[in-house]
Amino acid sequence: MASGGEVKLFGMWASPAVRRVEWALKIKGIEYEYIEEDLSNKSTSLLEYNPINKQVPVLLHKGKPIVESLVMIEYIDEVWNHNPILPEDPYERTKARFWATYSEGKCRDAVGKVYFTEGEEKENAIKYLEDIVRVLDEELKGKRFFGGENIGFSDLVLGWMAFWLPVAEEVASFEVLDSEKFPWFASWTDNFLQVPVIKENLPPRDKTVEFFQNYRQQRLAA
Repeated sequence: MASGGEVKLFGMWASPAVRRVEWALKIKGIEYEYIEEDLSNKSTSLLEYNPINKQVPVLLHKGKPIVESLVMIEYIDEVWNHNPILPEDPYERTKARFWATYSEGKCRDAVGKVYFTEGEEKENAIKYLEDIVRVLDEELKGKRFFGGENIGFSDLVLGWMAFWLPVAEEVASFEVLDSEKFPWFASWTDNFLQVPVIKENLPPRDKTVEFFQNYRQQRLAA
């Protein structure tokens, strides 16, 4: 593995945002120290390095903190330019960033609306989520990954949907990932989860389901 030069990653095992940064580090072959955080009792280091939102992930490189997972992935790609994550072509780079923004805005919002609602509101949220997935399915038509034959920036950012969306479906008792309705998205999900660097760096599914069951119950009871 390549030397990271004192790279540390503050994270929490069930966080999709943390995992995407780990995937980027693994793709680059960067050595790093992983520090698990208890978000109910945050360390002084986490609060020092991310005083603004006090959340994980936080990437520390040579003593300098970087926050926000998308920013971290771009930073990793710029500092260690082997095994590029973002496309070289400027236009393709803008497309990759667009789908990343789409993920963080539309996709996360849509899943959250389904996850933390009930009744008619939940049904409407499911329809909204299906519309979001339909857009992704159309973009993936004829492609193995968002950028073509290899995983890239868009795949890493949207990769949470391949693992955590099925978890959300189980926890909140809904179904959106229909291979007949969305064949290209379903194919991308399978392809993504079979990439060794992804497959070998996912949290245990049963433990993840249990964690998010408890999290959802707490949120709905609040």
